[in-house]
Amino acid sequence: MKKTTSSFYDILGISSATICLVHCLIFPLLTILPLGISHNPIIDLVFASIGLFAILKITKKSSLLVSSILIVSLSLIWISILAEIFLEIHLDLIYFGGIGMIIGHLINYKLHKKQNH
Repeated sequence: MKKTTSSFYDILGISSATICLVHCLIFPLLTILPLGISHNPIIDLVFASIGLFAILKITKKSSLLVSSILIVSLSLIWISILAEIFLEIHLDLIYFGGIGMIIGHLINYKLHKKQNH
C-alpha cells in the first residue's frame, strides 16, 4: 500500500513539475504572438502548491539526498513566484527549481522501485 501511495506522489510531482517547466519555457513565446495572452503568476502558484503537497508527502519517507533536492528546488520556485507577485520581477530560478523537482522525483521513484523489487 505504501509503495503505491509513494509512487502516486512521485508521479504527481513529476507530472506537475514537467507541465510547469514546459509552461515556463513555452509561455513567454506565446506572449510574443498577438493572441492577447498575458502571464498570470497565479498559474505558477497552482503548480507550486501541487508540488508542495507532493513534497510534503514524499520527504517524510525519502532519503536525505532526495529530500534536499526537492526542498531546495521548491524553495527556488517559490522565491521566483513570490518575487514576481510582490516585486514584479522575473527570476530564472523557477527553471532550475523545475528541473530539480523533476530530477528529485525521478530519483525517489527509482529508489522506491528498486527497494520494492
